[in-house]
Amino acid sequence: MTDQQQPGNGRYHSWLVLLLSLNFGVLFFDRNALNFLMPFVQPDLQLSNTQVGILSSALSLTWALSGFAVGRISDRMGSRKPVIVIATIAFCICSFVSGLAHSFIMLLGARLLMGAAEGGVMPVSHSLIVAEVAPERRGLAMGVAQNLGSNLLGSALAPLILVPLAIAFGWRFGFYMAALPGLLTAALIWFTLREPPKETGHSSAPAVTLGEAFANRNVLLCALIAILLVSYLVVCWTFMPLFLTKVRGFSPDSMSWLMATLGISAGIGSFVVPAISDAIGRKPVFIMASLLGLILPLGAIYFTGPVLVLAGIFFFGWALNGIFPLFMATVPAESVDPRLTATLTGIVMGTGEVVGGVLSPLGAGAAADVYGLAAPLWIMCGLTAVAVGCSLGLRETAPRVLAKRAMMEARVASTA
Repeated sequence: MTDQQQPGNGRYHSWLVLLLSLNFGVLFFDRNALNFLMPFVQPDLQLSNTQVGILSSALSLTWALSGFAVGRISDRMGSRKPVIVIATIAFCICSFVSGLAHSFIMLLGARLLMGAAEGGVMPVSHSLIVAEVAPERRGLAMGVAQNLGSNLLGSALAPLILVPLAIAFGWRFGFYMAALPGLLTAALIWFTLREPPKETGHSSAPAVTLGEAFANRNVLLCALIAILLVSYLVVCWTFMPLFLTKVRGFSPDSMSWLMATLGISAGIGSFVVPAISDAIGRKPVFIMASLLGLILPLGAIYFTGPVLVLAGIFFFGWALNGIFPLFMATVPAESVDPRLTATLTGIVMGTGEVVGGVLSPLGAGAAADVYGLAAPLWIMCGLTAVAVGCSLGLRETAPRVLAKRAMMEARVASTA
C-alpha cells in the first residue's frame, strides 16, 4: 500500500472523492445523452411523447432494481471497488449500443441494460466514502461525489458537446463518443483506489436490521423526498429540452446552453449546499432548496425576457439538486447505522427511481400528449411543493449541529 493510500491520508481521501465524482459524471453523461439528443432522435425514430417518457422510465426502473440489489450485495460481501469497475465498463458498452438503435424497441432494450449497469454505482461509491471520510466532512464529500462530476459532465458539458456533434455528424455519433471516457475512469479506480475496511464506526455494536432502519422517520421521509425529487429531475431532463425547442421556440443551440446552466448550478451546489448543511443543519437546507425548485418550471413557462436572465432563473432553481446526496445517503446513514450505507442508499435511491423515475415520465408524457408540453412543468411545480412539506418533518442529523446543541444543553443544565 502506498503512502497515498494509507488510511487517514488527506490526499488519498481527496483523490477518492474526486475520482468517484468523475466516474459518476461519466455515468450521467451517458444517462443524459438521450435527453439532450431527443430533439434529433424523436423525429428520426418517429417517437411519440409517451414513448419518450417510456424510454426514461425504462432506465429508471432497471437503475432502481440494480441499486436495490447491488448495494445490498456489496454491504454483505464487503467488496466495493470491483463492483464499481465492472459496472462502469458495462454502462460504457450500453451507451455504444444505444447509438446502434434503429427502432424504439432496440433503443428501449439498450436503455434497460444501461440502467442495470449504472444503478449500483452511487450506493457503493457512498459506502466507500463513509468508510474513509470523517463524519464532520461526510456531507461535503458525498455532495461532491454525487453532484460535482455528474452535473459538470452530465448536465453542463453533455449538451454543449452532444448537440454540436449531433448537428455535425448525427445523433448516433454522440452515443459512440459518450461511451469512451468510462473506460479511463474504470482503470483509474482499479489501479489507484484501495478496498477499505469492511466495517466502520459502529463495529462493536450489533448491526441495525433493515426493518429497524425503516422504522426511523428520517429514512421514510428521505425515501418519500427521493420519489418526489427524482420525479422532478427526470421530468425536467426528459421534457424541458422539448418544451424549450417546440413551445418556447429556442434553437437547439440555445436550448443546450440553457440546459447546461443546470449542470453549472449543480456543480457549484455540490460544494455549497452540502457544506451549508454541515454548518447549519440538514433540515433548513432541505426546505430552502426545495422552495427554490419552484422557480425553474415557472420561469420556463412565464418568463419572456432576456435569455441570460432565464439562465439565471434556471441556475438558482436547480439548487435543489444539491440536497440529493443528503437525502439519498447522508441523512439515512446519520440516522441509523453507517454500515448500511450502500444498502440504504440503494433502497432510498431505488425507491425514488422506481416510483418517481419510472412513473413520473410515463405520466408526464401522457399529460404532454393530451395537454401540451407545459403539463410536465406544472407537474414539477407540484412535486417540489410537496417536498417542502416532507422536509418539515425531518429530524436534524448534522454532527456539527448536534454537537453544538449538546454543548448548549449541557451549559443550560449546569447553570440550572
